[in-house]
Amino acid sequence: MNILVTGANGQLGNEIQIVSKHSSDKYIFTDVCEGYTYLDITNLEDVRQMVKEKDVKCIINCAAWTNVDGAEAPEKYELVEKLNAKAPENLAIAMKEANGLLVHVSTDYVFGGDPYNTPCREELKGTPTGVYGATKLLGEQLIAATDVNYVILRTAWLYSEFGKNFVKTMLNLTATKPQLKVVFDQVGTPTYAFDLAQAIITILDSYKTESLTSNPAPFSKNGIYHFSNEGVCSWFDFTKMIAELAGNTACNIQPCHSNEFPSPVKRPAYSVLDKTKVKNTFGLQIPYWTDSLKNCLKNMNAI
Repeated sequence: MNILVTGANGQLGNEIQIVSKHSSDKYIFTDVCEGYTYLDITNLEDVRQMVKEKDVKCIINCAAWTNVDGAEAPEKYELVEKLNAKAPENLAIAMKEANGLLVHVSTDYVFGGDPYNTPCREELKGTPTGVYGATKLLGEQLIAATDVNYVILRTAWLYSEFGKNFVKTMLNLTATKPQLKVVFDQVGTPTYAFDLAQAIITILDSYKTESLTSNPAPFSKNGIYHFSNEGVCSWFDFTKMIAELAGNTACNIQPCHSNEFPSPVKRPAYSVLDKTKVKNTFGLQIPYWTDSLKNCLKNMNAI
């Protein structure tokens, strides 16, 4: 099967490059930067042409506008909506026409407006509090409206060895600062991008097995799923564990409230994702967050 990956230079895209190395499928890694096949996913005709030329039967969409605060700038809204909503719709249209599958990565930021205090299930109403979450939720809705075969994976607190992320930032700060304040009133679960990439491969295997007998019938596992590592923590707890594992014990890390760090957007106070559905449907075994953090830090030679 020919599989097209968008946003290949991002955290998840880089991890998919790693986990797909031994796959019998052919992967086409695309982005808008050097080193990758160029593809502008905001242009439907460009997407259609790529799908046709490469005989693509699956798209993994890792591309998005992810600067949560930056999305609030009025002059950026059109671009954010184009990347987070219109582009996924383009990918869905192209896959619908090719009788293929779209795997799309979404976010816990579709929640936040309601004070949930138990793990969020897929059927809960989306209540985004900012432009980023609202455009990602719209992207989900536009995908579903195309009637394509799709798997939407909402994830949270993504980190990896690649690019800029919270783990890398805190490794540096806890190694160089005598004291650090980190919010304790935002609770969720970190996600190691490598684990998410492996989950996506498992989902693709399930799709391929089913499509051998029923293509182009609807994929029986179409829908929205939640994926993060197991467990629960605050950003404060996350930072403490990063510092402890890396041996950055000289930094005095203190908990603080979110209002001590003013932001143009209100972030979800509780966005722990319930992963029961994805585990039961695809038979996934999901690692605990501290175990995955250790693996990532080892891969970074940080411990």
